[in-house]
Amino acid sequence: MSSKHDFEAVFNDLKRILRRYEPEMDVKADSDANYYLDTFKMSQFNKKPVFFASAQIKKNYASYYLMPVYAFPVLLEGISGELRQRMQGKSCFNFKETDAVLVAELERLTELGYNKYKEEQWI
Repeated sequence: MSSKHDFEAVFNDLKRILRRYEPEMDVKADSDANYYLDTFKMSQFNKKPVFFASAQIKKNYASYYLMPVYAFPVLLEGISGELRQRMQGKSCFNFKETDAVLVAELERLTELGYNKYKEEQWI
């Protein structure tokens, strides 16, 4: 069984992915268990900032939420079966332990999502 310590290591890997986007985002949360980025662009639907991504430690895993894949599902077309197995819902990836290959793939997927948000002028 994975320990909270394992989840902290995973969380730190996931948080590292997102830190690169900090200069152009609004950091809504930055704690030992929650890191959350919004854009500064307001949604036309709910008049709130457009959510970009977050990493969180939950009870049984560490989660990575990547809203660009929800808004633009085409971004998921090339992901591996292993990463797809980590998905819960349309934009959440859960990890119980760190996996360098999947973290690298998630890093590439996050960059694709960032580029799509830029293309759509959401950033």
